Amino acid sequence: MKLYELAPAPGANVDVYRKGRGHGSGNGKTSGKGHKGQKARSGGSIRPGFEGGQMPLQRQIPKRGFVNIFATKYAVINVEDLEVFEDGAVVDEQAIVEAGLLKKTLDGVKVLGRGELTKKLTVNVAAFSESAKQKIEEVGGKAEVK
Repeated sequence: MKLYELAPAPGANVDVYRKGRGHGSGNGKTSGKGHKGQKARSGGSIRPGFEGGQMPLQRQIPKRGFVNIFATKYAVINVEDLEVFEDGAVVDEQAIVEAGLLKKTLDGVKVLGRGELTKKLTVNVAAFSESAKQKIEEVGGKAEVK
């Protein structure tokens, strides 16, 4: 390849579209804004959800309930998912992410009781359901709250 053979990729160079530069340009006079009206004026953009002074839909719909913004959000995993680990392994949040079972641990990992476990594991996470704790301890493992 020579220096004179270099060229931008097809479609990479696009001519600048110049509005309001005479009617010969195809976009002169009103510059694509039509005749008069709110959208034709300078600063004439309206915010999303604005309905021209009518009560907006998001204010008409009743709001109910309460969302606790301080609530603990657990990333959940089931007992059956722990079968990927070696027998006798120590399973913590980092090991679960490295094994590809979870992408994010949020405020902590909670183990739920779906499925069966055959391996003796020491599981060290933020929370357990009663059934998950029981199944881990039945096979000789430990369920430790971090």
